[in-house]
Amino acid sequence: MGLHTLRLATTVPMTFSTLTSRLFLKPIPPNTLQKVGVFSRHVHPRKPFLARTFSAPAAVQEIQPTQASDSSARPQWKASIDFKWIRDNKEAIGINIKNRNSNADLGAVIELYENMVNLQKEVEGIREERNNVAKKMKGKLEPSERERLVEEGKSLKESLVTLEEDLAKLQDELQQVGRSIPNMTHPDVPVGGEDSSAVRKEVGSPREFSFPIKDHLQLGKDLDLIDFDSASEVSGSKFFYLKNEAVLLEMALLNWTLSEVMKKGFTPLTTPEIVRSSIVEKCGFQPRGDNTQVYSIDGTDQCLIGTAEIPVGGIHMDSILLESALPLKYIAFSHCFRTEAGAAGAATKGLYRVHQFSKAEMFVLCRPEDSETFHNELIQIEEDLFTSLGLHFKTLDMATADLGAPAYRKFDIEAWMPGLGRYGEISSASNCTDYQSRRLGIRYRPSEPLQTGPKKGKASLPATKFVHTLNATACAVPRMMVCLLENYQQEDGSVVIPEPLRPFMGGIELIKPKLR
Repeated sequence: MGLHTLRLATTVPMTFSTLTSRLFLKPIPPNTLQKVGVFSRHVHPRKPFLARTFSAPAAVQEIQPTQASDSSARPQWKASIDFKWIRDNKEAIGINIKNRNSNADLGAVIELYENMVNLQKEVEGIREERNNVAKKMKGKLEPSERERLVEEGKSLKESLVTLEEDLAKLQDELQQVGRSIPNMTHPDVPVGGEDSSAVRKEVGSPREFSFPIKDHLQLGKDLDLIDFDSASEVSGSKFFYLKNEAVLLEMALLNWTLSEVMKKGFTPLTTPEIVRSSIVEKCGFQPRGDNTQVYSIDGTDQCLIGTAEIPVGGIHMDSILLESALPLKYIAFSHCFRTEAGAAGAATKGLYRVHQFSKAEMFVLCRPEDSETFHNELIQIEEDLFTSLGLHFKTLDMATADLGAPAYRKFDIEAWMPGLGRYGEISSASNCTDYQSRRLGIRYRPSEPLQTGPKKGKASLPATKFVHTLNATACAVPRMMVCLLENYQQEDGSVVIPEPLRPFMGGIELIKPKLR
């Protein structure tokens, strides 16, 4: 299938093949990266501003990953879940679980926790008895008394081994069941299903057309931009080829988005697109559950990512950051892979719901007291981007039953898609508070003066705290293409390119039907 010569605007007289031979991405000025701090120590992913965590406080026991006996074994990990807080606030948590329509078993969590606490007390009692026996054996004893103490010590040791094994199993079971408890919910979030979500803001109005409109599938076919049929033969349903100007449009969307978001102090990243299953779990997703959206790789503990949120969340895993390094703000490009299990019907046709796509994702790590401010910043960035592209959209404060387990609050943006005849979600912004950081082990050390301890005036570092994490979609390419193709179509079958994207497309202003 050859490339066709394009009829471009008179100010840009060039062929498509000539255009693609040039560097069509708008260059970023050389000092831009330095301006947003890409090379500063405050945004370096590992050093020098953070220290690896080699030990944990006694209140939060960590189990180091064990060496797998085969490649399919999954490493062990423990979330720093505050089970005592869950027990002490069971009424509020029970209401939260109900409002979010979660299947978490709060009763089982509390019962397991109580059993664990009782067993811990028993273990500590036996350890104390062993210590007392050991102390007694240091003194002068009759042979018979020494023999009795030896036997008592052996018996206590055997009992301790058994109880410690039972305790470890109970802790593992508590972890497994406890991970299903969802995050708490912001008090202003509407209670109910998706229909209960509240409109937070509305921008623009639907475009009125004076001619019969096409959906993006027909436009993609008529303009030779998208090929679903060949992709279906090669890969299966819900895959696609982009062609001709659609390729430039994808690159333009991503590069324009990156350049705009970097102006807000975000560090650009590309990420691994295969991650360990444990990282997926720690971010709050179920890689191998029923109706999972995650592609798992057979015979390994690895998955394809469904969003860059997952690998970006893992960058600072098991680390202690300095408070002065916060916030850390990233804009990450990746390809995303989703099974779309259970998705069917007209609402999923074309580019709207696919198995593989490109996306730019924003991710923030910050102090707990700042997370609500950054949540508002993220949604403002999204709204500014979509307003610049001339889209009609509404921002929704999503209701409790529509929140994923990690989200404390989530704002969705739905844009008008005239060809599909409805609004469609094009982005979301979630504040996950410390839900993910407690699983990923991401803490920070407050910048407080050293505290003098009770013993010999020794100074101690301030206690670490868990960071808050937030994520937001800056650009999900397929759905943005749906919006742009359908909203900017013209009566002659052409599609106008929004002005902000033109410098990133080599000056193309209009996608016209190809000469046959």
